Amino acid sequence: YEVEVRIPFKSLKYQAAEVQTWDLNITRQVQYRGYEYSWAPARRGAASFLAQGGVLEGISRIKRGLVVDITPEATQRTQGAPTSATPGVWGYDAQRPNVGGNVRWGITNNLTLNGTVNPDFSQVEADATPVVVDPRQAVFFGEKRPFFLDGSEQFSVPNGLIYSRRLSQPVAAVKLAGKAGGNGIAFLSAVDSRDASASGSENPVYNILRMQRDIGAQSRIGMAYTDKVDGGESNRVLDVDGRAVWNGINSFQYQLAGSVNSGDGADVSGPLWDVRYNRTGKAFSTHALFRGISDRFITQSGFISRTGQVQQNFGARYTWFGDRGARLEQYAFDMMVDGLWDYRNWLNRGDAQDKKLHFNLQSQWKGGWSASTALLIETFGYDPSFYSSRYRVLAPLPGGGADTLAFTGTPRLPNRDWVVSFATPKLKYVTFSGTLLYGQDENFNEWATAEIWYASASAEFRPTDQLRIQPTYVLQDFRRQTDRSLVQRTQLPRLKVEYQVTRDLFVRVIGEYSASFVDSLRDDSRTGGRLLVRNAAGVWVPTQARTSNNVRGDFLVSYRPTPGNVFYVGYSALMREPGTFEFKDLNRTSDAFFVKASYLFRY
Repeated sequence: YEVEVRIPFKSLKYQAAEVQTWDLNITRQVQYRGYEYSWAPARRGAASFLAQGGVLEGISRIKRGLVVDITPEATQRTQGAPTSATPGVWGYDAQRPNVGGNVRWGITNNLTLNGTVNPDFSQVEADATPVVVDPRQAVFFGEKRPFFLDGSEQFSVPNGLIYSRRLSQPVAAVKLAGKAGGNGIAFLSAVDSRDASASGSENPVYNILRMQRDIGAQSRIGMAYTDKVDGGESNRVLDVDGRAVWNGINSFQYQLAGSVNSGDGADVSGPLWDVRYNRTGKAFSTHALFRGISDRFITQSGFISRTGQVQQNFGARYTWFGDRGARLEQYAFDMMVDGLWDYRNWLNRGDAQDKKLHFNLQSQWKGGWSASTALLIETFGYDPSFYSSRYRVLAPLPGGGADTLAFTGTPRLPNRDWVVSFATPKLKYVTFSGTLLYGQDENFNEWATAEIWYASASAEFRPTDQLRIQPTYVLQDFRRQTDRSLVQRTQLPRLKVEYQVTRDLFVRVIGEYSASFVDSLRDDSRTGGRLLVRNAAGVWVPTQARTSNNVRGDFLVSYRPTPGNVFYVGYSALMREPGTFEFKDLNRTSDAFFVKASYLFRY
């Protein structure tokens, strides 16, 4: 068979030359057995897949055609919530229509300017509720908004120093991305909503610049600068990074950055560094990492899950390949050693806080089936900066009564976890994958050792060419080792159904249940006394068991007669209930209905 793909030249970026020479590779994934074929031969033992493309020569007389897209859009939203004056009565607020738009201009063959005013992202799929594994780390959410996704690869910086979701709801933004004079350039300037301001009365202003230059076929050097101004406060970060490749399989990456945060009459500054080595061989691969992030390094235009850490990491992997058509096509063993230091403790040559030793065995079977198992041996050190101001301990006195003591956790918690996972190939009608973890792990709520069960499962059903059904389920259980009582449980079932009614008409329904239980806490590793936390008045009070059962539903209808011309209708609702998965006393807490229309003008 033959496949014909038409790609408009206006959607590509390329140098301005009368005769063009392009690198190109095309891959084909054979779903039912997991094989991947490429048009130009590509070796596993190479630092880059892109550098192994074929070559198209003698391309000439290219006409870009239309180079300006203007897309005005209008959205009307109606929000509902229970009225405070009359219990049980529901009130709706029909907001005024919001008018905005986007402009895309191809300045040259290789440089594109995008602009937006009052963009509305209501049609974007809501984020799935995450499972928090380590509460000391911030949770990352990927970008989904179309304006920021266009050309997002141009803004990529190691360690996430550019994170577009920091802009919550821009009032206006302009973005320039592409190449000029052999240099990759990406610039974003935006004014964010006042709701995103620390004071609530200012419009935060972001200016982000990313520049890169290729050195040879696979190496590069780059810099990034981010600037956020929020009233009298500002945050600025400057970065230099690069990548060098030699002998086809070895690569060295480096990054050095510094930040200056100004506000309240004081400046705070700190460094970040990152050095990595990778050897990507067909059979044997290895990697090493040395990264440090000062506790005084602050970025308000990027995402770093936790500062004040130094990490040293080393790993090696060996892969065996079976004969073509063999039942076991390949299996691999890898090992990883990781150490994590508190930044100031590392400066004073102290011991690592967290130490990890991971062993992993992966296998690929005939037909595209895969399975893996892992052994995780870890030890976590007590972090006083995280717990000392969070908890107090209620300790009984011998003669009666009780005293309030400072919380001092056990110095170290040892872990040992077993992991099993599997995945099916993309079968004709269904695909499955799952992961199961069991072992001894840290109970961060009480800083004590616990028995953990973690399970996740996902599937995709395709009963017809038009229908996609994607259920997922996540379970996380922590039980105290002292008496096996349940200290925390999280359950997250989610269902997404998509139906392509016609080529122009699309329907999406998402339902998610987020169930969370946390027991009243105690000093389980030491005294057994109840843990105290501060209430809103600043008074230390005993922790109480708490349960949260949230049900969220999202419905979207999209009608797109031609690309860029779209009409959306959507509805979302949030409900709660006291009993987990009882579905008896569901109480709707908020909902919203919106309609949106956009039209594309091309010149």
